[in-house]
Amino acid sequence: MALLLRSVARQSVCMSRQHFCVLYRHAAPMGTTAKEEMNKFWSKNTRLNRPVSPHITIYKWSVPMMMSITHRGTGVGLSGAISAFAMAALVLPGNFPYYLDLIHSLSVGPILIGLAKFGLAFPVSFHTFNGIRHLWWDIGKGFRIPEVYRTGYTVIGLSIVTSIALTCL
Repeated sequence: MALLLRSVARQSVCMSRQHFCVLYRHAAPMGTTAKEEMNKFWSKNTRLNRPVSPHITIYKWSVPMMMSITHRGTGVGLSGAISAFAMAALVLPGNFPYYLDLIHSLSVGPILIGLAKFGLAFPVSFHTFNGIRHLWWDIGKGFRIPEVYRTGYTVIGLSIVTSIALTCL
């Protein structure tokens, strides 16, 4: 019985392959390549004097737009800095007090140290407060345009105040 089923199955597979060969024989080759289609598209847009859209020159810069860009930038910067410090801690010889003493031995002025502290504190505080703002949006609150601007200015103000407070520590 099994031998009979195998032979019938093989016959049907062979028949289906011939069927696909017949379909394939009637297939027409493509007339153009993707590169040709792309060149045709761009030449048509150039000929009709169409702008590349969306283009950065058509947007009016706004607080929400800048905050979104800054939030992404601080996120990438913070993750890169944390990764770099982690790799340095793994690879470099010595321990944390050694490198802290090395920084103290540089004899940089208090203004430069304050700017460095602010440069470290601002991305952390901005990304944290703007992340809280995004969590607020995730629950469906604060989508009206005045609220978006108000919470944006609040995040900027809190970030600056918190960064100054952390710098003074």
